[in-house]
Amino acid sequence: MKFLHDILEKQRPLFERGGKFEKLYYLFEAIETFLFTPAEVTKPKGVQVRDAIDLKRLMMTVVIAMIPCLIFGIWNVGEQHYIATGKVGSFWDKFLFGAIKVIPIILVAYASGGTVEVIFAIIRKHPINEGFLVTGLLIPLIMPATIPLWQVALATVFAVLVAKEVFGGTGMNILNVAMTARAFLYFAYPSDISGEVWVVSDGEKFVDGYSGATALAIAASVSAANPSTNSTTLITDALTAANNGMFSFYNLFMGFVPGSIGETSTLMALIGAAIMISCGVASWKIIFSVFLGAYLTGIIFNLIPGEPRPYFCLPAHYHLVMGGLAFGAVFMATDPVSSAQTEIGKWIYGFLIGFLTVLIRVKNPAYPEGIMLAVLLMNVLAPLIDFYVVQANKRKRLKRALAV
Repeated sequence: MKFLHDILEKQRPLFERGGKFEKLYYLFEAIETFLFTPAEVTKPKGVQVRDAIDLKRLMMTVVIAMIPCLIFGIWNVGEQHYIATGKVGSFWDKFLFGAIKVIPIILVAYASGGTVEVIFAIIRKHPINEGFLVTGLLIPLIMPATIPLWQVALATVFAVLVAKEVFGGTGMNILNVAMTARAFLYFAYPSDISGEVWVVSDGEKFVDGYSGATALAIAASVSAANPSTNSTTLITDALTAANNGMFSFYNLFMGFVPGSIGETSTLMALIGAAIMISCGVASWKIIFSVFLGAYLTGIIFNLIPGEPRPYFCLPAHYHLVMGGLAFGAVFMATDPVSSAQTEIGKWIYGFLIGFLTVLIRVKNPAYPEGIMLAVLLMNVLAPLIDFYVVQANKRKRLKRALAV
């Protein structure tokens, strides 16, 4: 690859100060930095902490952790299509079908968001950061495969502008960019991201009795249709009966169900969590506390006496594998920029995300998926949590100092 690096270096004078393409210097630098290790090194002045990790390696680790969700999601798009249409296909038939649907969504997200990043880098005269490597893949993974490409572009541009660039760019945003994109589409075009829009039909007729709804949508419809019924098994029976037992706990955990491209498989999300935790990229405290908060909240709702709505009776462990809770806990809640930074704050932050997710699901069946709003709300409250944790630590230290 040395010849390619030599070619780029010969073009460098054109992009440096006084060159013909001076205004595009940071675009040139981004391309070179992406392809090759930067030449800058720590100067030998004073004490320096040297570390092999940098922003590019950090972001690439997260991208690698998302690959299991991506690969499984591509296959599952094809799997759900073949199930819905009653056709028979091999593993590669399903994977190829899914790739044809998913890859354009990824390309559109990267192209639209990357264009905004480049424009702001040129205007502000600062380097293009690698943060969008993660965001550009996260956004497609939390979208249904049926989403129109123009909506993907619009949501990505909106999220990068409103949730990131207006705050100063990478490292300055207070909201998770990918969740902001999903929230924009949910409130602007709800018919294209909710309801029975999760399975690609390509104009083919679904087999009789098949429903394209997600497990959360089915649970919400049962709860809404039986407001005066109190039965622990009512929703689980409905889930088991739907689509010939598709929504069993095993299938929900493995991800063999309709849903957003990368969110369906709890197993794949946990594999991604293991990769990031082992590399020191994500906080296990946040991930664990999200699951803990959701599980305990589910148990509390199960114990409420006389509650007539069946959604209250959904077994707590089902909440952990339904919807995008696992994916959100692993890849959204752990965002190092918008999450809590203090150690105690991470426990509080994650627990409240799990609590709010189940609370929104149970109390508002019209909006069955709560992880999106829970993450965005706690993004806003994360600095406040850290502030009070720091203040509490100061008071404890002051008391110890005065006691001496």
